Amino acid sequence: MSLNIIVLAKQVPDTRNVGKDAMKEDGTINRAALPAIFNPEDLNALEQALRLKDANPGSTVTLLTMGLPRAAEIIREAVFRGADSGIVLTDRVLGGADTLATSYSLAQAVKKFGNFDIIIGGRQAIDGDTAQVGPQIAEKLGIPQVTYAEEIIELKDGYVTVKRRLENGVETVKSPLPCVVTVNGTAPECRPRNAMRIMKYKKAVTPSEKSALDEKSKEFVETRPYLNLNEWNAAFIDADPNQIGLAGSPTKVKAIENVVFTAKEARKLENVDEQIEDLVKELIANHTIG
Repeated sequence: MSLNIIVLAKQVPDTRNVGKDAMKEDGTINRAALPAIFNPEDLNALEQALRLKDANPGSTVTLLTMGLPRAAEIIREAVFRGADSGIVLTDRVLGGADTLATSYSLAQAVKKFGNFDIIIGGRQAIDGDTAQVGPQIAEKLGIPQVTYAEEIIELKDGYVTVKRRLENGVETVKSPLPCVVTVNGTAPECRPRNAMRIMKYKKAVTPSEKSALDEKSKEFVETRPYLNLNEWNAAFIDADPNQIGLAGSPTKVKAIENVVFTAKEARKLENVDEQIEDLVKELIANHTIG
């Protein structure tokens, strides 16, 4: 059984390197000023998609990402690991989107994509930590959803069986296809890059990237269709201008504050129970803990 698998992924700021220029005045993330990485849980999702592809010969895995044109970097990363191709949904009017506007835009892109069997994505992105986009896409497409997935056990006879990792245990559920599955970080790590695929696809580019190449490189890419990555804009997916970007985002950031923790005083305690108990009581009294 061959499958058309869509993997939702996001290029996110590396939260280990957030500086003073991380936010714009309007409260949105200044992505151009931050180092960018493949969202970790989306890599877990990619691995589940690649396992389905391995188990079902003839299947295709397409990565769908929304962001700046440089988000093509994570499509190449996915292709190096085994994905077939990808789509960068990029447009200035899509900028500043909250989860509602993002899920609408991605759902429109999925509709434009057409026939698919399953959509797999990470549970949440490290730049927002909302875990809302996947479920919202399922609602907008009118299809079932399975969240907190740790393993896709089986896909057979129009149903998918998924093991979910919940707070107090494990649950196995079955869902009809098509559906959306969001994957936890506790799922197996994604396989490494494949050296042969790196050599084959390292020059894969989107149209905007190709426009910056010299003529010889352009000719090289144009004669090899597999090196041409897709790049879509808001008009191509028939997006309603009122439901995308800042215009379609009811979430507003009212204020931003940089909090820097500094040590005002230090206290050295002896290994004595009374001193430790007194300190705990003091911390509780001034609401530092408790």
